[in-house]
Amino acid sequence: MEPFVKEPTVDTPGVFLDAEKGTFLLTRMSLPEDAVEFYAPILEWFANYCKTPNPQTVFDMKLEYFNTASSKQLIQILLLLQGLKEKSDITINWYYKEIDEDMQGLGEEYSQIINLPFNLIPVAKFDKQP
Repeated sequence: MEPFVKEPTVDTPGVFLDAEKGTFLLTRMSLPEDAVEFYAPILEWFANYCKTPNPQTVFDMKLEYFNTASSKQLIQILLLLQGLKEKSDITINWYYKEIDEDMQGLGEEYSQIINLPFNLIPVAKFDKQP
């Protein structure tokens, strides 16, 4: 399975998905004009990954901010990961600015929604590079 890479823009996140390594990264901001259209190929890629996942799956969520439309798509990705818990050892790292209680709270909420533990990781600032 080929890696899936989308470089970040002002409105869309950086997306770096590598099935061979079992590593997945979303960075920066997620404010696409059409979140369903933006995330459709990402969800398709994840659905294919779920058929034959790596024994170890690590998902790093380093989004500084995302809108409501993106939130719905992110939950779909997380639900796909939830379905892997019988096939893969899943680690979800949820990074948030240490002063951003809202993003910390979302990480806690999403962890409960999908019934998988998140590593909530506060950072002083986000790196500019993925």
